Amino acid sequence: MRKRTVRNGMRLVMAALILIILLSFYNGDLSEFFVLSHSAENRVYSLGIFWATAIGSYGVVMAAFGFVLSAKKQDESVRVMPTFLIISVLVALFFYLLSASINAPKMHEQKRVRPGETITI
Repeated sequence: MRKRTVRNGMRLVMAALILIILLSFYNGDLSEFFVLSHSAENRVYSLGIFWATAIGSYGVVMAAFGFVLSAKKQDESVRVMPTFLIISVLVALFFYLLSASINAPKMHEQKRVRPGETITI
């Protein structure tokens, strides 16, 4: 097993997870920070998910090749466990944010104005 290749693949998976978390749960905050229009926000989201998928897929393939290839002498000092633990924490954070977003009340729910009603500003 080439630990360096496995670690680099796991780092790419970790980067993809961070990108997915940012785009999935903090998309509105990021678009407000960068003052994006609604169409630009949707474009950033779709491109971000695409690139997260591409980066994560490449990381999985790289890690799989690292498991298959024979070990090198340089790979004895490489540690894979810290990267694995960070990925585990990121997956747990993703599922925590997912469950929190499902149970959270909707803050931006707007009522439709019926004919004849007035709007007070």
